[in-house]
Amino acid sequence: MKKDCIFGINGPVITVKESHSFSMMEMVYVGNDRLVGEVIGVNDRVTTIQCYEETTGLRPGEPVEGTGAPMNVTLGPGILDNIFDGIERPLKKIAASAGAFIARGSNVPALNPDRVWHVTMKVKVGDELKGGDIYATCPETRIIEHRCMVPPKMSGKVTFVAPDGDYKVNDRVVELTDADGEVHKLTLCQKWPIKQARPCAKHLPNTIPLITGQRIIDTMFPIAKGGAAAIPGGFGTGKTMTQHQLAKWCDADIIIYVGCGERGNEMSQVLDEFSQLIDPKSGRPMTDRTVLIANTSNMPVAAREASIYTGVTLAEYYRDMGYDVAMMADSSSRWAEALREISGRLEEMPAEEGFPAYLPSRLAQFYERAGMVENLNGSDGSVTLIGAVSPAGGDFSEPVTQNTKRFTRCFWALDKSLAYARHYPAINWMDSYSEYEPDLEPWYNEHLGEEFVRYHKGINSILQEESKLMEIVKLIGADVLPDDQKLVIEIARVVRVGFLQQNAFHKDDTFVPMEKQKLMMKTILYLYDKAKQLVAASVPISSILATGLFDKIVKMKYDVPNDHLEKFDDYFKEIDEAMAGIVKA
Repeated sequence: MKKDCIFGINGPVITVKESHSFSMMEMVYVGNDRLVGEVIGVNDRVTTIQCYEETTGLRPGEPVEGTGAPMNVTLGPGILDNIFDGIERPLKKIAASAGAFIARGSNVPALNPDRVWHVTMKVKVGDELKGGDIYATCPETRIIEHRCMVPPKMSGKVTFVAPDGDYKVNDRVVELTDADGEVHKLTLCQKWPIKQARPCAKHLPNTIPLITGQRIIDTMFPIAKGGAAAIPGGFGTGKTMTQHQLAKWCDADIIIYVGCGERGNEMSQVLDEFSQLIDPKSGRPMTDRTVLIANTSNMPVAAREASIYTGVTLAEYYRDMGYDVAMMADSSSRWAEALREISGRLEEMPAEEGFPAYLPSRLAQFYERAGMVENLNGSDGSVTLIGAVSPAGGDFSEPVTQNTKRFTRCFWALDKSLAYARHYPAINWMDSYSEYEPDLEPWYNEHLGEEFVRYHKGINSILQEESKLMEIVKLIGADVLPDDQKLVIEIARVVRVGFLQQNAFHKDDTFVPMEKQKLMMKTILYLYDKAKQLVAASVPISSILATGLFDKIVKMKYDVPNDHLEKFDDYFKEIDEAMAGIVKA
């Protein structure tokens, strides 16, 4: 038998017998079609390869060729406003040349080698450069400047600099001579292994919130820039919809959206919506600061594993330039299923529910790549990871949800009953939590005033109290409750419907600035305090409800435009007048 050829084929798992040519985690080309694969096991007898493409039609005896490098992605201008598959093949380019379906072994460069970029040099001959230093910039899109950086492990003196002008991604623009006299040619792009985190100077504390414009997230369960969050929920609870809202409106500079094993129609929806949506900060299409990685459910299962790592590597690359990046992974459960399938074919001992024993460590490897950091070039950047989890039957006790919970500090639990009641976002305020609140409190105090945290605690205590009362209501009904407890239930309804529920299709409610969120909480709590005083003075709750104030406050999210917050003053006056009228009567 020929050397380095296929011995066995078991779905995406390929074995090569008696070969010493390959190293662990090396990227390889499998078969005559040169399918992309990765070495996942090596011993003196058998080399095991995980193939990231469909293996139908492969035969024993076909060659396996090593690349000598780990599984990597190309990093450079042209990533933004693009859509890739799980191993960074540009789907638009493939569709133009081969049609709607990816042909096996399609070898299309990730970045267009013929596209010309207008490059401005940032260094001169004689400069000493180290890893992470910026040597050139070019406008990648109308709103994002691409900064070409020295690869992290490289340093030396600049011995050649090309003049400012138009260049392609593979053109030499700078030469570095290191301490050993070796010359390194720097182009506009570089490669980086996807399973290796890009280095940084140091990790910084999470003290700045990621503003999403979604009230239940920003006020109740905030996430910090550089944080990690999980969105678990059963089928139909709105995981993808919540991630779409976050991707559209959060104040990250760059969005990386990874569709991992999700339905193709969901990815096409992302494409349609993002191309039509205008970025509120720049007035340009959202796609100018977005990368989509589509690894849909009909694509090879094994490629799902790569897609998550590809996404986070692209995120780290833009973080190193000094940008705040948010990555949406939809969904990490499908990625875990890919791990389970590969593990089963390798005949490894299964752990809980058939998942491999190393599931927790793989999830940790992924989520721990989030963080706010000081980059090698002295700038600050962040990667925020938001992973959807799809537990079967909405069971949060299954391994993927439980292990994700271990490695994220933010848990937005989606509730089926809320979703079926058309309450979106369907985040259950009793099951969710955020551990970032204490870290973010100084920022809130500085930018929104100390009262913001006080209002948040007031709203939260109303919801907690309502939860206790509902247990009683279920047993004996609401009629037997005293008026002060009836008031809690009524004001909690205002909080739930008027504040926590949000309409993604309403121009003033799809995104709500922090100042408006604060004033909404203030108005609700003001109404509660005034009503509580009257109830304490033996005024019946029915008289207070008859004013219609509660229903009016519910609608304030629509009635007060985001740019006319002075209208909240009218609500305070109206509450005062209505309450005074009740007292007189």
